[in-house]
Amino acid sequence: MQYIDNIIFLILLVAGFGLFAKSLQKIYRNIRLGHEINRNDRKGERWETLARVAMGQSKMTARPVAGVLHLFVYVGFVIINIELIEIVVDGIFGTHRFLSSIFGHTFYNFFTATLEVLALLVVVGVVIFFIRRNFYGVKRLTMKELFGWPKNDANWILIIEFALMMAFFMMNASDFVLQSRGVLPEHGSFPISEMTFVPFLEIFSFDSGFLMFTEKAAWWFHFVGILFFMNYLYYSKHLHIILAFPSTWYANLDKKGKFNNLESVTKEIKLMMDPNADPYAAPAEGAEADVPSKFGAEDIFDLNQVQLLNAYSCTECGRCTSVCPANITGKKLSPRLILMKTRDRLEEVGRNIDQNGKFVDDGKKLLNDYITKEELWACTTCNACTDACPVLLDPLSIIFEMRRFLVMEQSAAPQELNLMMTNVENNAAPWQYNQADRLNWASEN
Repeated sequence: MQYIDNIIFLILLVAGFGLFAKSLQKIYRNIRLGHEINRNDRKGERWETLARVAMGQSKMTARPVAGVLHLFVYVGFVIINIELIEIVVDGIFGTHRFLSSIFGHTFYNFFTATLEVLALLVVVGVVIFFIRRNFYGVKRLTMKELFGWPKNDANWILIIEFALMMAFFMMNASDFVLQSRGVLPEHGSFPISEMTFVPFLEIFSFDSGFLMFTEKAAWWFHFVGILFFMNYLYYSKHLHIILAFPSTWYANLDKKGKFNNLESVTKEIKLMMDPNADPYAAPAEGAEADVPSKFGAEDIFDLNQVQLLNAYSCTECGRCTSVCPANITGKKLSPRLILMKTRDRLEEVGRNIDQNGKFVDDGKKLLNDYITKEELWACTTCNACTDACPVLLDPLSIIFEMRRFLVMEQSAAPQELNLMMTNVENNAAPWQYNQADRLNWASEN
């Protein structure tokens, strides 16, 4: 029975990481529902972008207050969880502060003191974020599209992170008092816990037995809390903690405003302009006809895998929507909501596959059932949303593909666009006048 704690710990550890791996596998399967796209070119530039944007948080500084606070939480929370290595070893083998024997007394003191300072910065960050999100009234964080689950999810994440840091401080404070009483060997330096939690423990003169229980309870809470947080990510917008890295790697590195051309359409145009071409000629032997089964995107299956990855990676911060001229002028479009709706549809398809073993047509599509034509045609394709995103997501590419479907598959462009395209076809210009009159403006001078 003396090893019961170690056995329970090992069971929780395996179960927690097993569930997490299963969730990641499901996300990977869902992303693979999109068609493949080659984004492995320019590797040097992609590594530089990954380091600068995902690790260096360079785009967050466009809004300095939020950027600095996010840096506190990001760096602090990541580094603090290095201690998970120590927790795992201690939990499996029944040791206490295993890393102290590896680092040595001096460096271990520096290590634990650094973790305490970082934990304090995390607490400051999450408290201010909670106030900004719920009481300060930042417009992009109080929009109607965030009512319900998105707002609750953001708050729950902040509460969980706050609770984990409190457990961390309580564990260290109890440990410090026990060390000062000679109950535990002296390992570590805990400046923040010593100034905040230790006085509270000493005021009430808790006995060593109670402090041993408190230290162990906080230790278990911190460990189980990390496992819970890790598995909660699947249901949360905070998947960006993991997926921001592949999203920045696979980001579109071309100049903003450069849209992709369909090779099949390009070939068709060249064929039409070549007076010597035979439009009825059969393809060369061994050549495959490069004709897509569908032009543009009607559902998530028609999007590429990077676009689906973007949907999962969205932080719902609203920076894209806050700079969108269509949204600012009262149009229905919200680039953030485009990604959120794409993710919702992707999750719905995933549940369909889980239930049936394969996708069974549910009579729904991303177009119309989730994203309306009104939203799509409100976009000015200015690229403000893609420029503002702190992790280089591209909601505009989804809008563009869905508009391509409306035009090329359904001939459902607005009247103004249809008139313009008719003029281009008949007059070789978007304006409604005869080709012979195109240079009249020059003769008037």
